[in-house]
Amino acid sequence: MTTVFLLITAVLTALIAGLFYAYSCSVVLGLGKLSDTEYLKSMQSINREILNPVFFMSFMGTAVLLPVTTFLFRGEQPVFIFLLLASAAYLIGVFGVTVAGNVPLNDMLDKFDISSSTAEAVKQMRESFEIRWDLLNTIRTVFSVISIILVVCACIWRKELP
Repeated sequence: MTTVFLLITAVLTALIAGLFYAYSCSVVLGLGKLSDTEYLKSMQSINREILNPVFFMSFMGTAVLLPVTTFLFRGEQPVFIFLLLASAAYLIGVFGVTVAGNVPLNDMLDKFDISSSTAEAVKQMRESFEIRWDLLNTIRTVFSVISIILVVCACIWRKELP
């Protein structure tokens, strides 16, 4: 049963790392080329659409399963250490950054009425949003990749144990 937990945890962690990685090396670059109004409208749309059951299952599932799987392997070294580090990286660098950084920025942008704002207000909103949001996204991308590398290490060492 512990192997099943480990495999499901690995898949969910990989899905989230892949999402943030793909977003960082494609979507952010494409959005950056848009006008201020197009950029803000696109980000509002993306931020609304990502709030769906499939994303929540992956994002929240990883936040739950990493610590649970870590607990299940508490007696197996070095698997436990890899999973503990993966859990810390995910909970702080991915989940924590998202909840404390990206979500408040998304909420701020969601409340912004683009259609009734001046061009200067739209420009200021983009400036106050884009650089900070992209930095936070880069941080959570790095930490999600670190998390999946550590989970893969746990899988490899788990396989090699007698």
